[in-house]
This record gives sequence, structure tokens and C-alpha cells, in this order.
Amino acid sequence: MTKSSPPPVERAFTLIELLVVIATIIILFAIATPVFNSVLERAKVTKDLSNLRQIGLATQLYMNDNSGVLFSTTGSWMSGLYNADPPPATPKYLSSWGVFVSPFDRPASPRTSSPNNANSAVSYGINGTSGVIGMSADKISKPSVFIVFAPAQASGSAVDFRGIGNTTSQANLAASSNVTVLAAATIPNGPATGGTHNSRTKIEALFADWHAETIPWSGTGPAFTNTSDPDGPYRWSPYIPYP
Repeated sequence: MTKSSPPPVERAFTLIELLVVIATIIILFAIATPVFNSVLERAKVTKDLSNLRQIGLATQLYMNDNSGVLFSTTGSWMSGLYNADPPPATPKYLSSWGVFVSPFDRPASPRTSSPNNANSAVSYGINGTSGVIGMSADKISKPSVFIVFAPAQASGSAVDFRGIGNTTSQANLAASSNVTVLAAATIPNGPATGGTHNSRTKIEALFADWHAETIPWSGTGPAFTNTSDPDGPYRWSPYIPYP
């Protein structure tokens, strides 16, 4: 008679082994989280640049139809690019309101990312230097450094947007206040204290030659707020002396 083998002994994790597994998972998570956040931030930057390029293309089309003038002094720049009247109203140069909303902007009530609302979010501002709106673009002496549009943040230590447009009708959008941006001021509720990403050290901008790029918020070289750079004053003034 043959003897049967004894049943295998099921061995459970010891407490030390369980703690080692948990610690390993925590370490891997700690390593992966910054990488994931970095990838997510880069995706937002790409979308931000895409929005600005679309606004730039729409602005150029507007200028082509209006003798090269950088928007009318009557109405808002938002109404110059977007028709808020419901279909079958003919779309203007931008057919989607979403282009005005930055991926870094998380609208909170009453602001909304949706159109047909009295508080539709606007994340970008036009250069707020007095006289720019209504000016012929051929007066800009350095188009490659003059900022036309950029994210328009409110003041405070965190990224915060307050811009709105009344998109319940085209007349109401035209009557909405222009959302503007400057190195040291934003309407409404500026100035900001840093950029939109990379620990508030960087921000996107659209220049008058219609290229969009990420630039440092401040620093010793070309930057959003740096006036010591030789081209610094030309970022916010079409020409010097101005006007």
C-alpha cells in the first residue's frame, strides 16, 4: 500500500511581509504621482496654447475684414469674435465658446464654461494698454514681442480667473466689459502674482505675429513681467514712446 502525500501547507503573509508590500506600493505611488501630474500639466499647456492660437487666427480674420484694426471700440473684443445669438444666426470667427476657457480655469458658480449664460467664463484677456483696442495693428513696432492675449488671472496666491461674458444674446455680449491683461493688472480683479503652471513660474502668451509660446513669469531674460529685458517695454506698449 502506497502512502499518500500530505496536503500542502498554505502559508500566509507574515506581518512584516505585508508591511513591506504596503511600503513598496506607497513608494511607487509617490514616484508615479509627480510624473502623472507633470503629464497632465503639459496636456493643459498644450490646450492653452491651442486656444490662444485659435483666438489669434480668429483675430487676424477679423482684422482682414476690418481694415487691420484691432477690434472696435464699440462692443467687446469677445463679441467681435463670437456670435452669441442662437442659430440660425451666422457664426463669427469662433464657433465654440470653449476656446475662451483655459484648461487651468475651473469655473465656479456663478461662472460657467457653457454659452447662453450671463456669466460665461472668459479666461483670456486682451492687452489692456489704453488705446490698443481700436488701433491699427501696423502701428505695432515689434510684433514678435508684443503680447496681444494671455490668461487673465485675478489677484491672489492661487491661479484664479474671474472674467465673464454675457452670452445670452449678441447684444449682451457686446455690452459686456472687455477682459484685459497686463503685466501688473488684470480686469477684473487683478493683478495676478504668478503664472498659470510650473509652480506659478510660467504662463502662455499670444504675440502680435500670432505665435503662441510659454514664457517665464519673471526673470533676468525675456519674461511676462520683466522690464529690464531690452524688449520688455515692447511687450505691453505697441511702440515707444507711447502713445
